[in-house]
Amino acid sequence: MWNYTDKVMDHFLHPRNVGEIENPDGVGEVGNAACGDALKLTFKLDKEGRIEDVKFKTFGCASAIASSSALTEIIKGKTLDEAARVTNQDIAEVLGGLPEAKMHCSVMGMEALQAAISHYRGEKSPFEKDEDHEGRIVCKCFGVTDVKILKVAKENQLHKAEDVTHYCKAGGACGACLDDIQQLLDDMWKLEAAKK
Repeated sequence: MWNYTDKVMDHFLHPRNVGEIENPDGVGEVGNAACGDALKLTFKLDKEGRIEDVKFKTFGCASAIASSSALTEIIKGKTLDEAARVTNQDIAEVLGGLPEAKMHCSVMGMEALQAAISHYRGEKSPFEKDEDHEGRIVCKCFGVTDVKILKVAKENQLHKAEDVTHYCKAGGACGACLDDIQQLLDDMWKLEAAKK
């Protein structure tokens, strides 16, 4: 059993802003129900360009529902530029923290928001597959690329493959890719250290 904070339990048992907005200005969909988590986020802007209404539909665990609910409360009333700066750490902080193994739920919320903002702006979602830029699939079980692993690791200061699993599920099924993930991390942090 996970040790959830009272805030996580409140957002799970009494989620805010559940549903889908008709004729939304922005739509972001991330995850895959077959892999265990999926999130659809929709928002509507007011005349001043602030998020007037936001709703979500989540297929996932208590952490996924709570993270999605908290995210909607964080971004309501913000401009898109302000909302774009919301991180997965911000979501986890509002919830009073998440178990390390459930941090991927807050990442999913952040990614859905980024995808919805890209949709509104007419840009390609940063999570849409692109044959030229998607990167090499490292975790075949969950379809996670080296690009995503390195992005999540850098944003969250992750140095161990097992930590990456908590943030994006890579390595969390069969575990065959854990050595590859660790090598990616070691190489990235060596390059970062060399830049200093």
